[in-house]
This record gives sequence, structure tokens and C-alpha cells, in this order.
Amino acid sequence: MSIAPRVALSQDFLLKLGKLPSAVHARIVKWALKFQQDPMSPGINYETIKAARDPNLRSVRIDQDWRGIVFKPDKGDLYILLHVDHHDEAYRWAERRKMAVNPVTGALQLVSLEAVEALEPAAETVVGVSSGEIRAEPRAEPLFAGVSDEALVQLGTPVELLPLVRRVCSEPELDGIQAQLPVEAYEGLFLVAAGDTVSQVLHERETRVDRRYDDSDYAAALDSAESQSRFVVVTSDAEMTAILNAPLAQWRVFLHPVQRKLAVGDRSGPVRILGGAGTGKTVLALHRAKWLAKNRTPDGQKVLFTTFTRNLALDVEQNLRSLFLDDPDLAKVEVCNLDRWVYRFLRQRNYEHRIIYKRDDEAWGRALQVASPEVGLDEAFYADEWDQIISAQGVDSLDEYRRVSRIGRKSILSRSKRDLVWPVFEEYRAQLSAKRMKDVDDAYRDAAQLLAEKPGSPYSAIVVDETQDFGPQALRLIRAMVPAGNNDLFFVGDGHQRIYSKHKAVLGRCGIDIRGRSRKLYLNYRTTDEIRSLAVALLEGREIDDLDGGSDDNRRYKSLSHGPVPEVLESANVDEAVGLAVERVVDWMAEPESPTVCVMAPTIRLRDEVVRALGKQGIETTTIEADSIDSAESSAVRVSTMHRAKGLEFDRVAVLAQSAGMGEDDLAHLVYVSLTRAKTAALLVR
Repeated sequence: MSIAPRVALSQDFLLKLGKLPSAVHARIVKWALKFQQDPMSPGINYETIKAARDPNLRSVRIDQDWRGIVFKPDKGDLYILLHVDHHDEAYRWAERRKMAVNPVTGALQLVSLEAVEALEPAAETVVGVSSGEIRAEPRAEPLFAGVSDEALVQLGTPVELLPLVRRVCSEPELDGIQAQLPVEAYEGLFLVAAGDTVSQVLHERETRVDRRYDDSDYAAALDSAESQSRFVVVTSDAEMTAILNAPLAQWRVFLHPVQRKLAVGDRSGPVRILGGAGTGKTVLALHRAKWLAKNRTPDGQKVLFTTFTRNLALDVEQNLRSLFLDDPDLAKVEVCNLDRWVYRFLRQRNYEHRIIYKRDDEAWGRALQVASPEVGLDEAFYADEWDQIISAQGVDSLDEYRRVSRIGRKSILSRSKRDLVWPVFEEYRAQLSAKRMKDVDDAYRDAAQLLAEKPGSPYSAIVVDETQDFGPQALRLIRAMVPAGNNDLFFVGDGHQRIYSKHKAVLGRCGIDIRGRSRKLYLNYRTTDEIRSLAVALLEGREIDDLDGGSDDNRRYKSLSHGPVPEVLESANVDEAVGLAVERVVDWMAEPESPTVCVMAPTIRLRDEVVRALGKQGIETTTIEADSIDSAESSAVRVSTMHRAKGLEFDRVAVLAQSAGMGEDDLAHLVYVSLTRAKTAALLVR
């Protein structure tokens, strides 16, 4: 029985396809579909490329002008579409490319030999200029002088590119060759340059170095996570059509090797993934939900994908439909933000209280009237104590309050003082109860108790996005919603982006043990390094938690793209700030490429002022609300509060960093989130 040929597409092929004019795109899609159906058809004429460094590369005729470049090894039935271009350009591209299998990682790598062939002998000295005098200086020591060739290959460096990597003497030089390196090699090299050891990087990746792969078995190499970050095997006409018709929707097809390893496979318990803005945490969570639904969710159960806000949940739901396409297993995934889930769950159980998300001023005022004057504590103390201790930790009685930890609170309360303070909180709850109201954290706790009273869950697993915005009671509820076991909970988040929760939650204290199942993502795929650097600088010196009682930092956080340095403008008042932002947006919208643009403000009032100011300039706008689903096809300028822009992305953003009465720390986190929505350019108006 003959074996059906394997047809794969490279990421480079799809990127090139996505940039072609629509008429050319349509012709190539039509040809590629026929190619996928039968790559051995007599109508496909494989031509040898005489000057090619790789004898397995072939040219195929698409029409009179366009040629495809196919990798077709003599052994086996493997066909990989690598590139498409005009006749001469396609041949030139192929002449300087080679497909190779990394002997340590087993990854299939498309290697560009141009940079290596252009290397000149390294000079021992370089020319320097100081005080007007020209003098010779010793050349800087190569960045990886202390790393062996074997270790560089273990990190993912193609053997053919070792001479290129050996010449790198600084981080900017490493960035300069990033386009020539496989993504895992670039990431490994910059982590080592930042201070990690090769062993640490390999341990984090779960890379084995005690075996060698057959460098001629290209078909087997396609199965590695590293290979699947740049090649996709197509198994059906429907899949091929979907990929070719949305060639720039790369997130649906390609994942960083670490992300792919985390998205698939069994885990022995809860998993936590950290990563800065733009590192693909949500994309990873989407792929994890898909894998769980297809492989570990029995009929009659579902995977719950939950996040903090309603508009993020709507965006996730839309992306899941795109990821699953027509796969019926999509029905096994339920998307719902947690507050809506709790509201629905409690309503089904005839819960008689209305959930409130802000402090009720009337009930709070009456509660403060019972405060003991001899304690000498002001209203601000009681408010913070409620938010950070009573409500957050679910303290429900005086006995519990006497025992509860108050780590992080500046004031120390003796047992006798706690006895005097407690009546205020008891009275506040009584006042709320009289009005048939419940604080949201108390509602979370009530929901968890109801689940405990009636075991049995409709969910086989829960995937949680934006974990940093969930407080302790929310996480305890999530723990109660699904039985503990393999593949039960999957959390992604970033403490740098905490903009909702008033208090930091510790997973371990909420019954969620992530020991041995924690990973971090380092590469930013969205934002240029220039924008990333400005955003990260805003949080410098601030302690950021890792969601489990430890600390996190962005020192090894890196962007793959570069662009202009963000503009930072100072304004004397709010009106001037709005004017500066509108002026820049008008300039952006006059450009021919029609970028997607969003203006972000800290408050609804300021957001609406921006809408009016843009309207006076004849600029069409759309306001992002709680139920908004952003459409990439819209040419209107998006205007949003900083909170509502969370999880979205745009080509360019203008951020109005006006304090609006909020604390400096809160504003810094909001501006960090806002700036990192931008892909290519940003304006910050202070």
C-alpha cells in the first residue's frame, strides 16, 4: 500500500503570500490547493535549481511569471512549500537557502547562508576615534566566547550559522542577525547573554541533550515543536483553504516551541504561565483550550475559558471560533468572564442578593458610625482593611479576624484592637444584607460554598486568562469549580498588567499548587523593542509579584521587532493633552497605509472628550465599550479607556497619561498596559 505524501507550508511562504496583490494571491491559492491534493501530479514540473546550495530544493511553475520553491528530498514523500516570487527573484532566494536538521533538537531549520558567505576575516583591532585622534583599539570579546559550539547547537543554532554567531560581540549585534536565526536559537542566545546558563535554558525548555537525531530524516524532524513553530503539515482541503485565505493569521498555525510544548500534553496539576505584554499568553491559552477540548474532555463536559472582563471574553470567543474553524469540538469550550459566570450560577440557585462591585456609600457610611473612637483609626484605614483583608480573604467572623494574617498592612493591630475594629465590617455586611446586596468577593465565597455542598462539575478543566486581575476569593472559587487532578487548571498572567484587583492573590494560599509546573515566556511578538523599553521603564523600581508569593521582573523580556522611538510629549493641562493626541492621530490617518489607531484615556470623561475633538477634525471614531468586539477591517479610529483596551492590539496608539485622581502606581500600570497595545508606533502625552 502506497503512503500518501505529506504536504507542508512554511511560515515564510504564508508571510510572502499575505503581501501579494489580490489577483496574484488568488492564482497562487488556486495552484497551491491543486499542489496539496496531489504534489506528484504529472502537471507539476519540478525543476532543478543549478546554483542552489541545497540539492533538495526545486522550482515549480505557477504561471508564466511566478515560481514556487519546494523542498523535495529524494528519500520519502515529503513536499514543503517554502517560498513564492517572480521567476528570477525566486531562483535567487533558493540559491542561498538550505534545509537542515539540528542534530541535538531534531528541529527542521531553513537556513539563510547569505550572511555567512558575506563574512570577512575578523580583525583583531578596530579603528576608534578619541579627542580627534584616530587610533587602533582591541576588538571587543565575542559575546559567546565562553560557550562551546555544542552548547550553541543545543540552544538551536544551526551548525551552518555558528561562524555568524561567533562574530557577535554585543546585544545590538545579536539583534542584527535575529532574522537569520530560528526563533528558539535567538531566544536561547539572548537569555545566555542576559546571564542565564545554557543548562538553565535547556532545563526550562525540557530539551534532552543525550541523543542525536538523523540529519537526513526530514519527515521525522517535522514532528518536533521547534519545527512546528515554522512549518505546518496540511492534511485536508478545508484546512489548506483556511490557511491560504488568511495567511497572516499566524497565531492560528504557528506557536513558539515552548508555547507548543505547553499547549499540548498532560500536566499533573495546575500550571502557571507568566509573560510580559505581547508574549502570546492568550494565544497559548487558546491553543491549550483547544487541545484539552479535543483530547481530554469527555462527552457531557466542557473546558471553561474564563477571563476578567466581558469584552475580553467576547474577543476570546471570536478567536476560538477562528481557531477551531468548523471543528465540532468547539462546542466543548465555554467562554465566560468570571463575574458573569457567578451571576448566572447564583441566579440558577435562587440567590436573593444583588452583587455589587463597588462599595455602597450609604451602607458604608452607616457602618462607620459604629467605629470606636478610642482606636484612633481613620476612614481610609477601614476602607483598605475591608478591601485587602476582610473582603479579599473572606473573613466572616471575629474569630477569623483575630487569626487572619495582615502581612502587607502597615499598621499592626493587637487582638484587643481587632475586637474594636471588627464591628464596622460586621455592620457593613448587615447593612448590605438589609438592602439584599452582596459584595462581589462575598458572592464568590458563597458560590464556592454552594459548589462544595453539591459536588460534581460540568467542567473537565478551566483555562484562566489575565490571572493577575483575579483576587483571592475569585481564585478559590475557580479551584472549587473543577476537581483537582491532571490538566485541571491552566493560568496565564502578568503582574505588570494588574489593573483591576485591589489586592494581590497568592495561588498557593488559594489551594492552587503550581510547584514544578510554572513557566515563563520571554519574546514579545507584538510591540517593538523601543515601545517595550519605554513601557518597562515606567514600572522600574516597583516590586512586581509572580502571582504565587514571589517576585517577577522584565529583565529577560525582549521584542522581536524594531521601530521608531515612541514620542513623549508634556502638556500643561487636559485640553492641551487632548489637542496633542488629536494632532498626531490626524497625521497618522493621512498616511497611505491606513494603520489601525487607538487613543486611550484613563477615564470615560476624557475618552469622550477625545471623541468630540476627533469628530471636529472629521475623523471617524468608534468607542470600545464593555460589549465591543473590535473589527480589524474598520478604518475608524478606536477610542477607549485604558481598562477597556486591555488584551487588544493596534498598529499605533496615543496614550493620555493624565492622573485623573488615581495613584501614581495605578497610573503607571495602566500606561504600561496601554503602550504595549501598540505594534509599530506610540505617543505618550503626560
